[in-house]
Amino acid sequence: MSARVLLGGPSTTVQDLGRRAQRDGVPESGAMDAHAARLANLLVGNPEDAAVLETTLAGPALVFLRATSVALGGADFGASIDGEPLAPWHSVPVRDGSTLTLGRASGGCRACIAIAGGIDVPIVLGSRSTFVPGKFGGFEGRALRAGDILPLGVAHTTGRRALAPTTRPSYQHAIRLIAGEHLDALDAQSRDALFGDGLRVSARSDRMGYRLEGTALRLRAPLEVISTAVAFGTLQSTPSGEPVLLMADHQTTGGYPMLGHVATVDLGAVAQLRPGDPIRFTRVSLDDAQRLYLERERSLDALRRALSFT
Repeated sequence: MSARVLLGGPSTTVQDLGRRAQRDGVPESGAMDAHAARLANLLVGNPEDAAVLETTLAGPALVFLRATSVALGGADFGASIDGEPLAPWHSVPVRDGSTLTLGRASGGCRACIAIAGGIDVPIVLGSRSTFVPGKFGGFEGRALRAGDILPLGVAHTTGRRALAPTTRPSYQHAIRLIAGEHLDALDAQSRDALFGDGLRVSARSDRMGYRLEGTALRLRAPLEVISTAVAFGTLQSTPSGEPVLLMADHQTTGGYPMLGHVATVDLGAVAQLRPGDPIRFTRVSLDDAQRLYLERERSLDALRRALSFT
């Protein structure tokens, strides 16, 4: 079972929920909006960690070489199947020979395309995710190109499904930030700026990290920091005072001051930010961040059980 790529788009890669090999110096990778990937997989009857296609800003076009089901999660790309619209958070069955076409993103930056059975590329270091800088994982370690043949896992076609509006992620809110070890090393004006309205996503941003521009952050005194482990969502400040928010393909260690860590429930909202978009942080305690995560997991479990009966 397979699909042929008619158009790859500027950046469409195979991603799942990422690797767990940081102790070996290997980045996590995985879907930038992992929650959207999990939801899209549930809509087509896949395990939540099945490999999906992640597309950025403008989407691909695929022709399916066997009947299957497909669902989209994340931003709206004006998708269609054989000319019929396919909105985000919906799944539909598709026929052998049907063509899925995605246009340009609106209301966000990225979409996850889940196909019943998942993208059946080889597992590398525990994951099917593409790490483009390292040229491994996914489909030949790179973004998709016209003419590629994607292997798909075997699965039964599901019927039409849709997430109720109340169960869909909300991306339009301030990003909740847990205070980091060096937040108090900023001077008062810089702390106010960090939690103000002056920061935006730079065009020099990618899956490794978002550079944030608009206000340079200053330390109260020079600070020597020993390199330590970092994570998806770690916020650091470079020597020039530029904040950098580490994303899915982040390095495994960092030696810049750690200002904070984005709450896990808000990583998807960050992933949907486009270059030039404003980003506003608000403080959250570790306890509240954990509570929000557990609440979302309980909601996801209820959805999982509901979909098992449809």
